[in-house]
Amino acid sequence: MKKNMTVGELIEELKQYDENSEVRFAYNFGDHCHTQVAETIGSVDSGLVQHSDYHRMDKVVELDDDGEMPDEAKEVVILSCR
Repeated sequence: MKKNMTVGELIEELKQYDENSEVRFAYNFGDHCHTQVAETIGSVDSGLVQHSDYHRMDKVVELDDDGEMPDEAKEVVILSCR
């Protein structure tokens, strides 16, 4: 299983770059050529994620109707595209 990066590890990685460098989020666009695109980061926030068997990865979830965190959910830092 792939290890999740922590905020501390991200900060350490970013120290090697010029502080005025843009930050992007790269992902596979899903086209025939498997083009990698680089979207701008629109926000940094905390949120809840929970593993989704359907997606085979974590998905963002909300508090339940009682304002409680769903079972198996965890709070993480989320970099969101615009």
